[in-house]
Amino acid sequence: MLTANYKPAKRKDPLIFIILSAIFASIVTVYPFSYEVAAWRPIMMMMVTLFWVLCQPSWCGVWFAFAMGIFTDLLIDAPLGQNALAYVLISFAARYFVRERRVLTFLNLWIIAIIAIVAYVLFIWVGQTMADVDYPLMRRWPPVMSSIILWPILYYSLKKWRA
Repeated sequence: MLTANYKPAKRKDPLIFIILSAIFASIVTVYPFSYEVAAWRPIMMMMVTLFWVLCQPSWCGVWFAFAMGIFTDLLIDAPLGQNALAYVLISFAARYFVRERRVLTFLNLWIIAIIAIVAYVLFIWVGQTMADVDYPLMRRWPPVMSSIILWPILYYSLKKWRA
């Protein structure tokens, strides 16, 4: 039986948390850690972008990934468009392959994040190899491992604002 005072549940507006998580990720991306710790710096901008693209598809899509990629390029002084292209391709692929899934569980998202992080590192490595930048692939695995380990913390920190 419905009463006259029935009000539908108010949807949470995630915009402020999208902005705050992007600011936090940018701080982690450029904060001056010691040499030993900096080698394990997680790929936070990619992880935050992937989380919002998968968990808030009505707010964040491929254009959001492009903007975050350009922002990342400007932050880390990478060739303009390198991270933007990687973020767009990975975000599009992730959204394309999960379009039939109505419920994305934590484990599903973690597996998608692992694949996306590895794809991102390989994409950047191939791009830099084509540009004749000598940066061995073996030096790229510590950030991959730390990103995979930190995904649950990112997920559980932001899951309250999932769609």
